[in-house]
Amino acid sequence: MRPAIAVLVGIVVLGVIAVSLSAGQFGGGRRSPHESVSAKIDGATMTIEYGRPYMRGRTIFGGLVPYQIVWCPGADAATTLDSTRPLQLGDLAVPPGPHTIWILPTPDVWTLIVSKEPSGFHTYYPSRSDLGRLQLRKRTLTEPVEQLTFAIAKNPDGSKGGSIAMTWETTEVSVPFTVAQ
Repeated sequence: MRPAIAVLVGIVVLGVIAVSLSAGQFGGGRRSPHESVSAKIDGATMTIEYGRPYMRGRTIFGGLVPYQIVWCPGADAATTLDSTRPLQLGDLAVPPGPHTIWILPTPDVWTLIVSKEPSGFHTYYPSRSDLGRLQLRKRTLTEPVEQLTFAIAKNPDGSKGGSIAMTWETTEVSVPFTVAQ
């Protein structure tokens, strides 16, 4: 085989292997599926995009996710909260557009951190980009939730706004929001 042809064949073979790995063959794919949840509330379209890891028999909070360390609630890429309108999350004003979200869990108090960064990697917390922090409501669930789950819901009583909730293992944390007019 001529050297130029051998190089070309090698490039093609490496390209096929790279495409196969990125498609999840040969064990190279994501173990946590990536999903998004969206809702239209009070004129704002809100979307949370995140990786959804499974418990897989592990202790999550205080184990896989240690207390007292900022954590990205998801897997692979940083979790993003996107809104077409400004939001008021508790006491925090959040402008439209994508923002990465982070959580500081402790055994008792959980804090939501909203970052100015529109994207990022889940293991790199950009502390200099904090838009703000606020305390989350926390409750213990009676039945474990196997896969990390986010939800965006309108207030059930028909009042303006709603809540964003995250559940996993036996923990649910949430924050109320309103859409700025």
